[in-house]
Amino acid sequence: MEHIRIFVEHLIGMIGIYGIAVPILRHIILIVVTILIAWLSDIICSKIFVPLLSRITRHTTAKWDDILFNEKFLHSACHIVPAIIVWALLPMTFYQHPIVREILARLTAIYITIMGTRTVFVFISGFDELDDQPRRSRIQQYLRSFCGVLKILMGFVAVIVVVSIALNKSPMNLFAGLGATSAILMLVFKDTITDLVSGLRLTSNDMVHRGDWITVPGTQANGIVQDITLSTVKVRNFDNTIVTVSPSTLVSGTFQNWIGMQRSEGRRVQSKFFIDFRSIRKEEDGTNLGRFRLAIEEYLKGNKEINTKMIIMVRLLEATNCGLPLEVYFFLKEKEAKAYEAHLASIMEYIYAMAEDYGIKIYQQYPEQ
Repeated sequence: MEHIRIFVEHLIGMIGIYGIAVPILRHIILIVVTILIAWLSDIICSKIFVPLLSRITRHTTAKWDDILFNEKFLHSACHIVPAIIVWALLPMTFYQHPIVREILARLTAIYITIMGTRTVFVFISGFDELDDQPRRSRIQQYLRSFCGVLKILMGFVAVIVVVSIALNKSPMNLFAGLGATSAILMLVFKDTITDLVSGLRLTSNDMVHRGDWITVPGTQANGIVQDITLSTVKVRNFDNTIVTVSPSTLVSGTFQNWIGMQRSEGRRVQSKFFIDFRSIRKEEDGTNLGRFRLAIEEYLKGNKEINTKMIIMVRLLEATNCGLPLEVYFFLKEKEAKAYEAHLASIMEYIYAMAEDYGIKIYQQYPEQ
C-alpha cells in the first residue's frame, strides 16, 4: 500500500503539480484507485470465479455441491471481496485524515458483517434443498431445526457485532451487559421462545413432517404440510388455501396426523345407521336382521374396492331411542379423498337398498307437521 501512495505522489510530481494542490489531487487519485480496484475485484469474482465454480460443481456427480455452492451463495460471497479491499486500502487513502478513515472503516466493517451474515444464511438455507423427498426423515427434520436455531444465533451475534462496531465497544462487553436484561428479553419474546421450543418438540418426538396430511381442530387447517420451521407450520388445504399454524398450537393442543392411513393398505370406513325396531321379526332360523347382517358382510367381502385382507365387520351397537344402530367397519383400497368418498357412497347406497329385500326399515325421524 505504501508503494502505491509513493507511486501516486511521484506521478503527480512528474505531471508538474506542486504546492497545496498535491494533497487534494493525491486523495482524489487514491480514492479513484481504491474504487477501481474494488470494482475490478467484484467484476473478476462475479464474471470469472462464479461461472467457473458453477461449471465445476455442475460436472460433479454429487448433488450437495450444486446446492450448497449455488450461484446465490457465490454472488453473495463476491460482494464481500470489494468491501475487504476498501477496508484494507483505507489507511493508505486517508492516512492524513484519521477521523474520516475511522468513520469509513466502521461503516465498511458493518457492511462486511452484514454481508457475511447474509452469506452464511444463504449457505445454511442450502441444506434445506438437499432434501427432495415429500416427507422428511427425522434426521432431516433435526437438521432443519438446527439450521433454524443457527440462523437465529448468527443473526443475534451479527446485531451485537454491528452495535459494538458502531459504538467502538468490545462485543464481549455488550454480551455481558445482556445478562442483566435477559429476564426482560424473555418476557418480551415469550411467544417466540415458546414457538421455538414447540418446534423442537415436534421434531424430536417425530410428530409431523413435510408431506403429512394433518387436521387441526379449532383451526381451518386440513391438508398437506408444505413447510415446517421453528416458528410456523404451513398447511395447504385441499381447496389450495394456505393456513399457517404455530408449533405451540400443535404441541399444546391436539391434531390428527393421517400418515398412518396414508402408509397403510386401506382407508378406514366406520359408518352406522339405525334400524327401526318395528321392522325386526323372527324367522325359522333366526331373524331377518341376522340375515341382513350376514348379507352385508358377504357383499363387503365380494366388493373389489374393499381390502379383504383387513378387517371387515358388521355389528350391532347399544340400542337407542332412535332405533338399533348397525355399524359397518371395513377398509377401502382407494385413499384419495374424491375417489374414497365416491366408493363409500356407492357401497352405502347399495346397503340401504338391500334393507327392503329383508323387510328391514331404516329409521328416520319425520319432521313435525
